Amino acid sequence: MGNRKQSPFDDLIGIAASLPWWVSLLLAGLTYLLIHPFASAPASAQSAANFGQLGSAVAGQIYRTVALFAQYLIPAGFVIGAGVSALERVKRKALLENTAKATSSETAKALSWREFEMLIGEMFRNKGYNVKETPKGPDGGVDLELRKAGELTLVQCKQWRATKVGVKVVRELFGVMAARGAVHGYVVTTGEFTPEAIKFAQGRNISLIDGQAVEREIRRQTESKSNVTHLRIARQQKREKNKWTPTTQIGPNELSPPAPQCPRCGNNMIQRVAKKGASAGKPFWGCSQYPKCHGTLPIK
Repeated sequence: MGNRKQSPFDDLIGIAASLPWWVSLLLAGLTYLLIHPFASAPASAQSAANFGQLGSAVAGQIYRTVALFAQYLIPAGFVIGAGVSALERVKRKALLENTAKATSSETAKALSWREFEMLIGEMFRNKGYNVKETPKGPDGGVDLELRKAGELTLVQCKQWRATKVGVKVVRELFGVMAARGAVHGYVVTTGEFTPEAIKFAQGRNISLIDGQAVEREIRRQTESKSNVTHLRIARQQKREKNKWTPTTQIGPNELSPPAPQCPRCGNNMIQRVAKKGASAGKPFWGCSQYPKCHGTLPIK
């Protein structure tokens, strides 16, 4: 049985899913705002007897009918695509983390070809590239399109468990790069490359990444993210610690009774320590106006 032909609505969802989810949601809102005025525009009052205006009136009604459905259908396609994009983003992150946590060197080889492409796409996203995955099917030697600073980079992924990637694959990618004006190209595999492929790539702006290099890069990225997260948490805890001031802290002065008033002059009294006599070393209340006033009280 042949594959079902995709409808324009399916194509719209596919385009929206290839964009960041927030971009698709933004486009959903913009398209509704642009189409809604046409759908809600009142029909022009044309006289039925005026046959010359009949054609334009019918055309206007057709446009309004199309806009009436399009104002909901097109935004719905973008919203669905945004959901797909968000789910794919979560799946890619989980795939990257799970691959990094695995201890077996055969982890990448155990992935399906689709999962391997998603894994490599996420790896390049973390390196600052805008990644676009090509549609399923014949891809002309390209699985991923990378863009950074306006420059195009093409990636071919080969999830081959046993066969080494030969020079034919690298030569095909180089031809597509020349045709599309790409500044760089990558061939990424779970296995290895033949000596002929390595020799052909030299001096042609093509980087060959084998399975071991893929696993090293994935572990480096996940470890880097983990270190950044721990550093961010430590900095936040330090800031919170510096902000915190105990509101119930009790100092030595707070344990003392409130200062009374001098029985002689009525001014406030302060704590003093006797320096001589039988009470030497003991605290007492002394008038704050000393030596003008010699009023004293014992501390109870």
